[in-house]
Amino acid sequence: MEWLSAENLVAVGTAVLGIAASGVMVWYERRVPRRKRIGYRVQMDNPIGDDVRSGRANVRLGLFNEAPDMADATLVLLRVENDGSQGIDRDDYTGPAPHGLTAVFTDRTIRGVSVTQPTDRDHLMDHFTPERGFGYEGNRLRIPRVPLNRGDHFKLLVLLSGGDVGSGIRLTGGLREGEVHPNRSATPDETPPLLSGPARLFTALLTLSVVALAAIIVARDDTRPPLGCEQGSLTVTGSTAFAPVVRTLAKEYEKDCEGADITVEARGSEAGVTELAAEGTKNVIAFSDGPMGDRLGLHGEKVALSAFTLVVNDRIALGAQGLSKRDVRRLYGGEITRWRQLDPALPDLPVTLVSRNADSGTRQTFQQRVLGTWERVPSTSLDCVHQDDRSASVVRCELDSTQDVLEAVSKVPGAIGYSELTVAAGHEGVRTVPLDGIAPSVKTDRYPYRGVEYAYTHRATRPGSLAAAFLAYLDEATSQDVIREYGHLPCERQEELCG
Repeated sequence: MEWLSAENLVAVGTAVLGIAASGVMVWYERRVPRRKRIGYRVQMDNPIGDDVRSGRANVRLGLFNEAPDMADATLVLLRVENDGSQGIDRDDYTGPAPHGLTAVFTDRTIRGVSVTQPTDRDHLMDHFTPERGFGYEGNRLRIPRVPLNRGDHFKLLVLLSGGDVGSGIRLTGGLREGEVHPNRSATPDETPPLLSGPARLFTALLTLSVVALAAIIVARDDTRPPLGCEQGSLTVTGSTAFAPVVRTLAKEYEKDCEGADITVEARGSEAGVTELAAEGTKNVIAFSDGPMGDRLGLHGEKVALSAFTLVVNDRIALGAQGLSKRDVRRLYGGEITRWRQLDPALPDLPVTLVSRNADSGTRQTFQQRVLGTWERVPSTSLDCVHQDDRSASVVRCELDSTQDVLEAVSKVPGAIGYSELTVAAGHEGVRTVPLDGIAPSVKTDRYPYRGVEYAYTHRATRPGSLAAAFLAYLDEATSQDVIREYGHLPCERQEELCG
């Protein structure tokens, strides 16, 4: 996917505009003039008497024990604040009485009132005088016309008797171009909500819709199908070492190209190219560890550079130096029959040679790059355990696939074999073996056991065929990433390494 495509830029731009719109709404709510508002809320309503009808009675001393009228006393803390965006003057209160607001405590009688305000708002106290209407009678508390700047507040601590906690409490009065209303807060001194209810809903919906739009467009799979996406059937055969890569890429191609059917039959490099040469089919690609198809007149393309490795059973701890080429030649020549002959520190186990069959490109690369000759010990066992030919100095078996070799080496103490590097490195029960002190690696020029993976067709592929399209797919960037993930180097950009 191209992240800087026009569609993605539009999506991200839309998301930014949506978030900016939300910010504008915040600014509007806090800065643009609207109706004046006085909000109030009850921050405490507690029983302090010993005859309350609900809640828990408190332990009391002094005045409460001496005043029988206070047996069912309660304390209420009422917060009054300017929660609008404009200041409120004395003249903004519209009632005919000298005071501005009235607090009504249902079913209770007011016994006393205390007023508090923030330390930086001492001037508010000057308005709480009887001359300006401050006082109480019965269940009504008269509150003066207190000027309040935006955000100003004061609190009223009211001592009451009669009634019960939770009885109704309301604040009445009028404001010019404004209102008196109850508000809410999660904690007693929390500031008023940043946005009004409708504004919060609008902002949330706008932000969610825009972010969802951006996510849908950006996350949408816009990966284009492979170049020359073709339909039909194709068989891929040959190398078992390279088979995991081919299977993965075949599945990806089929997913991107509806109507393409690719079957992977890994039977060994020699078997694959020989069958292709014999049948001459146009719908087959044979992968080979090395240039086996050249002598058969097949058309080949270099695909990747692969690294192979010797592997031993995990009971054979060879150390960082591994084996020298000379040691390997002695082992596969039948000269060394027990591991202790190489090093007294190694276990006294018989050597078992686990090889690939003659169709294997991994074996042929091993013979060319490491042994310098063919494997001289004949096959003496079918199961890599029992020696059927007693005349041979060591047990040697031949298996059909890389996976079979790894399974056998992991189960037979004293076994040694060879495999494609990445598959071997993740297999339980085996150890990879350095050669002449060089750890196996596809990137190290001095490491000898490496080879080029070839893709063979009967002749140059016809444009528009599924075989041509799949080979072109191997050269795409996403396919080369898959090749690297499996531990190979794509030849498309590594000509100097692929030779």
